[in-house]
Amino acid sequence: MTENSQTRRGRPANEALSQTIVDAAGELFVELGFQATTMDKVAQRAKISKLSIYRHFENKEALFSAAIAAHCHQFAPQAIIEGVDGSAADQLMAVGTFLLRTLLSPDVRSVEAMIMVDKTKQKSLSKLHYEAGPAYVIAQIEALLRQLHAKAVLNVPDPLESARLFAALIKGSDLLMIARFDEARAEDDNEIESYCRSAVAMFIAAHGV
Repeated sequence: MTENSQTRRGRPANEALSQTIVDAAGELFVELGFQATTMDKVAQRAKISKLSIYRHFENKEALFSAAIAAHCHQFAPQAIIEGVDGSAADQLMAVGTFLLRTLLSPDVRSVEAMIMVDKTKQKSLSKLHYEAGPAYVIAQIEALLRQLHAKAVLNVPDPLESARLFAALIKGSDLLMIARFDEARAEDDNEIESYCRSAVAMFIAAHGV
C-alpha cells in the first residue's frame, strides 16, 4: 500500500494514514519488542516514508502509546457497555468475559511480556501501557457502574474504586497463568465463564442494594 492509496472508504486521508502507521507499529512492537522496533522498520512495514510517521507522531514513545490505545480501545468493553441489556449480573458477566478473553489473547500477553523484559525502559513503557490500556478499561467499567448505581440496581457509592476492584477480579484469574503452559484450557469457554460467574457473584454480593 502506498501513501497515495491510504484513504479508506469513509475515512479522511490523514486519519487513514495515521491508522496504517499505528497498525504497522503495533505488529512490530509485538514481534520485535520496543527496543528493536525502529521508525525505519515501521515505515517499511507501512510502506510509507519515515517523514510521514513524524508528521503524525513525535517519537517512538508516542507511537507506542497510540498503538496500545488503539488495541485497548478496540477490545475494551465500551461496545458491550453500550449495547448489553439484562440484569446487573448479565451486564457484568458480558463485560467480565469479554475482558478476560481480551487479556488471554496472544497479542495482549505479548505486549505485557515485552514490557517486562525491557529493563531499560520498563517504567516508562509500563506507564504508557497503563494510561492507554488498563486506565481506559477501568473508566469504561466505572461508567457502567455509575449507571447501575443511578438505577438503584447496585449500591456503588465509589464507582471508580469498585471499577478497579472488578478489573482486579478479572485480571486475577489463574487462567492468565495457565495460558503460559496450557492455552487450550485457558481459552476454554467453560473455564472463562465459570471464573467470571464466580467473580461477578462475589462483586454483586459486595455491592447489593
